Amino acid sequence: MSSWEIPVCKTDLHFHGSSRTSSRRRRTPTNYLEISQPTFHNSIFLPKLSTSSISTKSKIIVNSYSADNPTNTLEQQPPVHSCKWKWRDYSIRYQQCGDTGPALVLVHGFGANSDHWRKNLPVLGISHRVYSIDLIGYGYSDKPNPRNFGLTSFYTFDTWASQLNDFCNEVVKDEAFFICNSIGGLVGLQAAIMEPQICKGVMLINISLRMLHIKKQPPLGRPLIKGFQSLLRNTGLGKLFFRTVATPQSVRNILCQCYNDTSQVTEELVEKILLPGLEPGAVDVFLEFICYSDGPLPEELLPLVKCPVLIAWGDKDPWEPIELGRAYGNFDTVEDFVALPGVGHCPQDEAPHLVNPLVESFVERHSATRAGVSLGSGSTV
Repeated sequence: MSSWEIPVCKTDLHFHGSSRTSSRRRRTPTNYLEISQPTFHNSIFLPKLSTSSISTKSKIIVNSYSADNPTNTLEQQPPVHSCKWKWRDYSIRYQQCGDTGPALVLVHGFGANSDHWRKNLPVLGISHRVYSIDLIGYGYSDKPNPRNFGLTSFYTFDTWASQLNDFCNEVVKDEAFFICNSIGGLVGLQAAIMEPQICKGVMLINISLRMLHIKKQPPLGRPLIKGFQSLLRNTGLGKLFFRTVATPQSVRNILCQCYNDTSQVTEELVEKILLPGLEPGAVDVFLEFICYSDGPLPEELLPLVKCPVLIAWGDKDPWEPIELGRAYGNFDTVEDFVALPGVGHCPQDEAPHLVNPLVESFVERHSATRAGVSLGSGSTV
């Protein structure tokens, strides 16, 4: 895998507003952060929200930044290693970079894999121990057939959260920060709730709002949705649908929908997303998840998290509109909501020069909040 040279932003910070006081206790001032740069035309209709759903936190506005003077050269960046880990008798692929500093675990979204963090690993690895993991069923991790588990759902956020926590215990052997994109955000939150002693903080990058969740559908429409999901899962229609999606042109078209800067949709990116999806078993995992309309919602998980949470959101995301995402900035556990201008659903890949410094500053703020502890024993394979 090639190395990347990613510039670090230079910013001017201006503070506005005042801190918010809780009725139960006075909170440390938290901020809504907006990075300002020239506006891009957005032709996608985004629903309007009432002002009551918008965060009232004090505001940090980054008025300017420069990417002309990168501080991290290719010579400084440590190598990225691809590794295997045996989890519950399944083979799990992960990547690792860096051998000093706080531990970070990067968690991908639906249909992606650890390669989606290829622009972040070598930069963050300069001063951190960074791991990106293929969730079971994705990337080059094993893809057990969901039908082998009978009526028990296997591909759930509980399964992936258990995988993430076990990974920290057995491979990282330390507390860690979870840096998550899309559905990976629900995995990170669920893991932090299940074993709070492991997670030091969660950064949510365009977390999935799960708009197709059964609770978000009108009651009269729910039987119809369940019927359609059964049709996809149990007939040849689902596999036919997957074959139309799992092509280079279809993957490119999908990525061009969710990336605002389509120049970042390169042949390399298309290959990184497509090839693992052609592995044996991928079609069954794909169909199982698109038919998974149960499980937790972000708004149900956020109040239960004990560690600090930072939310970053590309403001040109057509799938998870920022107007809906801003409401998550009002949760007590969320210290900041960061708007990323001109960026779509996958900012870590589309705009790493914005995301990497945010990760570094978030980790630096909280890495000293409690001493690191060795968590477990085990070995990689």
